[in-house]
Amino acid sequence: MPTTPMTEKVPYSALPLASPPAHSPAAFPAPRGSPEQQHHRRSSSSWGPTQGDSASAESGSSESGRRPLSGRFIPGEAGAVARGEIGSGLGPYAPNMPSSTGLQHNFASTTHYQPTRFSAFPSTYSLYVPASASPNQRYSRFSMLSDAPSSVFLPPTKQGERPYSYAPGGIFWDSADEDDVLHNPEPAKDQIKDRRCDPLSGRGWMNVGAVTLLLAALITLFAGYPVIQYYTRAKATNLGAYGLGGTNGTGQIPDIPGVPTLIDRATPKSAYTRTGFDKKEYTLVFSDEFETEGRTFWPGDDPYWEAVNFWYWPTGDLEWYSPENIFTKDGYLQIRIDETRVDDLDYKSGMLQSWNKFCFTGGYVEFSISLPGSGEVSGLWPGAWTMGNLGRPGYGATTEGLWPYSYDSCDVGTLSNQTNPDGDGPAAALEPNSYGGSLSMLRGQRVSACTCKGEDHPGPSPNIGRGAPEIDALEAQVEQAYGQGAASQSAQFAPFDAGYWFHNSSSDIEIYDSDMSFRNSYQGGSYQESVSVVSLLGTKNYELGSGTFQTYGFEYFSDPKERDNGYITWAVGDKPTWTMHASTVRANPLTEIDRRLVSEEPMSIIMNLGISQGFAAVEFDKLRFPATMKVDYVRVYQHKGKTNIGCDPPDYPTWDYISRHPEAYNNANWTTWNQAGYSWPKNSLVDHC
Repeated sequence: MPTTPMTEKVPYSALPLASPPAHSPAAFPAPRGSPEQQHHRRSSSSWGPTQGDSASAESGSSESGRRPLSGRFIPGEAGAVARGEIGSGLGPYAPNMPSSTGLQHNFASTTHYQPTRFSAFPSTYSLYVPASASPNQRYSRFSMLSDAPSSVFLPPTKQGERPYSYAPGGIFWDSADEDDVLHNPEPAKDQIKDRRCDPLSGRGWMNVGAVTLLLAALITLFAGYPVIQYYTRAKATNLGAYGLGGTNGTGQIPDIPGVPTLIDRATPKSAYTRTGFDKKEYTLVFSDEFETEGRTFWPGDDPYWEAVNFWYWPTGDLEWYSPENIFTKDGYLQIRIDETRVDDLDYKSGMLQSWNKFCFTGGYVEFSISLPGSGEVSGLWPGAWTMGNLGRPGYGATTEGLWPYSYDSCDVGTLSNQTNPDGDGPAAALEPNSYGGSLSMLRGQRVSACTCKGEDHPGPSPNIGRGAPEIDALEAQVEQAYGQGAASQSAQFAPFDAGYWFHNSSSDIEIYDSDMSFRNSYQGGSYQESVSVVSLLGTKNYELGSGTFQTYGFEYFSDPKERDNGYITWAVGDKPTWTMHASTVRANPLTEIDRRLVSEEPMSIIMNLGISQGFAAVEFDKLRFPATMKVDYVRVYQHKGKTNIGCDPPDYPTWDYISRHPEAYNNANWTTWNQAGYSWPKNSLVDHC
């Protein structure tokens, strides 16, 4: 940009006012539609610099006494802006079009209009120019005139140059700016660049990379993310019950107002953990403190418990079990037995089950109980025990062929009477027992490891033996020889050892206090083998004694991968009473059977109060009614970090099998599997499948 040396300040009065071309009728257009404006519009396209303009400027002739400024005329919108037609208040878009049509370049006649950036009138952005500057040099970038006070003077930049001051040739910027390259087309150069193609250029790689990244992101979002989520998200589970999230068999869910959660909120924090008899840490996985007053247990009343309504015929009981006789009161679960005749039975009592509602596999279960009646009178039969969920206690069709099997071998132990298909061996199975009957009167294991493919089986495979084993934390009785109560703590098994003599060396069975605990004289019969020890209890923990509470429980471990390490340890109070190891029921060559297993089935919980002459002598004349068994709490613990609760675990499923046989599992009147309308599965040893 050429520079002009600054020689003097130009006074405001000396600044020129632009003149229109000589042949133009006016410096500014007349009002829209007037003859002058029409002439102006017709002739504007031909305006341009003339010698007359220049001469006029040099002569200084003007009706205002100022020198006219000569310069080339700029056509188009830029020219319209410069002439004030647009934006200065004098053009056709002006909001205050002057009424006079005789506007000339007289400054005094137009001062009432507001100046704009591109106005022909005084501007605060105008610059001082030297007096010696040519007319074109007197124009700033933003205005043709300057109205800055004479006391204001913008300092020169370099060599006297003023900001926005341009060389002669026009009132607008004519020299190239630094940013002109961004918007000035150069066809020749652009054509050369457009023809150039370099696929390996950095810009090309960046474009391809950006597109590739965008495509990958879209594919990942719409295709990859659903796949990733499917394999990484936590799988929904029914927690061993019927529905997702643990909905139980009656359609209820654990966490609803007024109903206990898996861990009762009333359970003290001190009871959340325990150190097991195996010296390992256990955590609480289930508890019920029975603190809520007035709970009932009719079908559908409770998410974890249900009271039954039938006669428990398998053990020849003398009572009818009714939900009316089970309720919570004073912070306890109460099971009451009274002399009320029901269906030709003289007594009415209660049995509470968690069957198909809450089950656990492995761990420690503990009951806090105040026993009914007196510890000196025989006859009442309170119990706290567990059974594999494939068998529903009291529903004979479901337990036939399943209770008390805990067996996973395919041999004669799965067959009826534990004899071979011809019925002539083994010899130990043919010998009568001490009661004059056969060693086994069981029909055989219904869903055994010998089940033929395609036959009815709960899974997960037909070559896996399934059953409904039983483990008892407490069956209370009176040891009349000692004049006090006692707890029979046992596990029931099938098939049976010869003579029901399980292995009982010191490496098989441990009794921790022989003064208080001893082997039970009853070891089994034609329907069960009982591995049992009796522990004395005294009399104070009975209703007619001090009425205090005592805890009874058992801790057990079972694992299909560690079957030799299985064990059950029973306890009264905080001390263990005895332990049976897996070797106690190892293989028996006399009856040609393999080892029985510490239960691997999901176990449900049962509490009941009965009377049966098949269990103990009944002193009818000494019993007092009503009698009440009180339960303070039930708690279940498992190894820390190894929780296994639920009635339908994947390795020992039960839900599908139960749902496919509703008649057997919902009608207690059926006593056999065939009566319920189902056929006995084929056994490969007999049916040669």
